[in-house]
Amino acid sequence: MILSDILNDLHITNQHQGTSTGLSWLQGGKETLSSFSPVDGKLIGSINTTTDDEYNKVVESSLHAFATWRNWPAAKRGDIVRQIGNTLRSKKSSLGQLVSYEMGKSLQEGLGEVQEMIDICDFATGLSRQLYGMTTQSERPGHRMYEQWHPLGVVGIITAFNFPVAVWSWNAMIALVCGNVCIWKPSEKTPLTAIACQEIIKDVLTENNIPEGVISLVNGDKHIGELMANDSRIALVSATGSTQMGKSVGVAVASRFGKSLLELGGNNAIIITEDADLNIALNAAVFGAVGTAGQRCTTTRRLIIHESIYEQFKAQLAHAYGQIKIGNPLDQENHMGPLIDKAAVAQYQHTIKAITEQGGTFIIEGGVLEGLAFESGCYVKPCIAEVQSSIEIAKKETFAPILYLMKYNTLEEAVSIQNSVPQGLSSSIMTLNLRKAEYFLSTNGSDCGIANVNIGTSGAEIGGAFGGEKETGGGRESGSDSWKAYMRRQSVTINYSNTLPLAQGINFKL
Repeated sequence: MILSDILNDLHITNQHQGTSTGLSWLQGGKETLSSFSPVDGKLIGSINTTTDDEYNKVVESSLHAFATWRNWPAAKRGDIVRQIGNTLRSKKSSLGQLVSYEMGKSLQEGLGEVQEMIDICDFATGLSRQLYGMTTQSERPGHRMYEQWHPLGVVGIITAFNFPVAVWSWNAMIALVCGNVCIWKPSEKTPLTAIACQEIIKDVLTENNIPEGVISLVNGDKHIGELMANDSRIALVSATGSTQMGKSVGVAVASRFGKSLLELGGNNAIIITEDADLNIALNAAVFGAVGTAGQRCTTTRRLIIHESIYEQFKAQLAHAYGQIKIGNPLDQENHMGPLIDKAAVAQYQHTIKAITEQGGTFIIEGGVLEGLAFESGCYVKPCIAEVQSSIEIAKKETFAPILYLMKYNTLEEAVSIQNSVPQGLSSSIMTLNLRKAEYFLSTNGSDCGIANVNIGTSGAEIGGAFGGEKETGGGRESGSDSWKAYMRRQSVTINYSNTLPLAQGINFKL
């Protein structure tokens, strides 16, 4: 990889403005935000962050653009999204490499993230011709009832570092075809991939005479996110990140009666039954635990294993961990790259210490990797700990490749263990027994927003609604009918008779 060639292809300079209204970049304030790669610790580039004054200019531009954009036919809006998807196809290699280098995930995962963006563009394009309402039967003669959907207005999108571009596209492409305009506040840890996306779509906006302010970008620390959460001009705030962050956003938005869509923490488990295909279970568990260095919200953090196969599977798992190659994620021979920064490394070390203090035993030891190949100081060893299901630290989400092993005897016990954590995002069962699979999917089974059978907890397709319950926030993004979150429902009754009958048979005469 030649970084300068990638940045040039994506029209990124070493010092770039961080605020855009889609068609133009604003000057930016004196404060800068620097992006250092966790791969080698080197500075990729710096940006001028968004000032309060610029933030207000962006919001006003968005409001003005919404007045025009909402009146474009949905299919025409969908065609713009189709063109964005095609442009992303042409930039997949460069953007995928930048995602990998700035965030630290493997190149395959970086390219896969851009593919998710392309896929959601395809999905949203089709959706633009399927924003259906519903007709229902009126109890009154000569009346027709139906419902219709209207765009909300300005949608604020706050994204996390672990999926620096895909989650924005999940929200933005659906919101756009619904007739909304979008303001994106990316993670301060991955600002350059966001700037690259804005540059990629700029030509599409210009060539189609899209109003300035339809797709905007603001950059900065949590202050910018707080402005968005408290801004009554922003109809919906979609926030992805930690549960702590989501609570503050949710409270702020609710206090002004705005709408929020929250995608927060996960503490995902795979239940491995005694009749599971252990080869499938092993591959799912290893990828789920070490993919993105354990920094996915859908990362597998707990394996709940039937006691009759526990020792056998533990041995297979330990052998598989011995095959994991750690290093520069742009080298496709490596399975795992670094954590995002040294603060994440410190949290990893804190959790390892807590596991030992709370009675856990490591079968694969953790630790920070040292040496020239790991000079950024962000590379760690994936580790495995045997713990009791009640251990307190296992109920918390640590964004790192730490995997907990737990035993169970009955399926009811296993499901109870899985559901015993505050989070409720993704879950999985490995079984060839139909009855066990169906129990897992029943009302008595998984309490998560995602429940899988014979696949892992990671790797959701864009066609399904993505999100979870409990402290995961309850939001749903991407596929299915998630588009409804970005629109307001309106019930309509039309009286085409020559009388005025009232509902419920009420008589009212003057």
